[in-house]
Amino acid sequence: MNRVFITGASSGLGAALAREYAARGATVGLVARRRDALDALRAQLPNPERHVVYALDVTDRAALAAAALDFIERLGGADIVIACAGMSAGTLTEYAEDMPVFDAIFATNVNATVATFAPFIATMKAQATPCRLVGIGSVAGVRGLPGAGAYSASKAALRCYCEALRLELKPHGVKVVTIAPGYIDTPMTRHNAYPMPFLMSPERFAARAARTIGAGTSYRVIPWQMGVVAKLLRLLPDTLYDLAFVNAPRKARAARKAPEETP
Repeated sequence: MNRVFITGASSGLGAALAREYAARGATVGLVARRRDALDALRAQLPNPERHVVYALDVTDRAALAAAALDFIERLGGADIVIACAGMSAGTLTEYAEDMPVFDAIFATNVNATVATFAPFIATMKAQATPCRLVGIGSVAGVRGLPGAGAYSASKAALRCYCEALRLELKPHGVKVVTIAPGYIDTPMTRHNAYPMPFLMSPERFAARAARTIGAGTSYRVIPWQMGVVAKLLRLLPDTLYDLAFVNAPRKARAARKAPEETP
C-alpha cells in the first residue's frame, strides 16, 4: 500500500495517519485548507520530496476532484484513500442560527466524504493491487447525543453510506473500511470540559487504524474498549438510554464558539 491520499491531513488524526504511512514508505497526498500546516507536516515526513500537498476546502468538489485526478496522474492510482476531514460543533434545532451549522457539518462530514471517494473509484476498480476507501466516523454516531444532533447524525450517515458503498464495490475487489474513533488526544478533544474515558494518543490510533485498513476490516471502533461501550449503547433500550444520557455534557454551540475542524 504505497500510495495514500488523506483529507484533513493538517492536524489531529489526519496528520498522525500521514506520519504513520510515510514511515511505512508510502507516498502521501496531504489535503487540508491550511497550506502552511501542510508544508510543515511534509517537511517532517521521511523523503518529503515524494509527498504532495493540496491546499483546499473539501467542500469545494471541483478542487477536491482536481486534486484527486492530479494524484492519480502523478502516481498511476491510489492504494488507500482516507476521508479524515471533519467538523464538530454543538447544535440545537430550536435556534435558527444553528441551521447553517447543520448544513456545514453535513457538507464536511458526509458530502465531502462522497466527493473524496468518487474520483478514485473507476481507477481502483481497474487496479490489480488491493485498494481501500476509508471513512473516519465516530462513536458519537452510534446513538444521538444531546446538543450534538448534527454531529451524531452526520457520523451515523457516514457509517451507513460506507456500508452501502462497501456492498457496491465488493464485487470489484475494492474494500471500504469505516473506523470510529473514541476519544483521541487531538486539538478538538482538548476543548472538552468533561471526562474522556480510554483517551488515546493520535500515534497509537494511527498505528491501529493502519492495521485495520490493511486487513480490510469493514468496521472497527478504536480503542477496543470504546468498541465494547458502543456495542452496549446499541443494545440499550430507549428508556434506559434516555435516563442515562438526557443530562450528558454537551459541546458548546457554534453560535457561541467557532466550529472545530476534526478529528
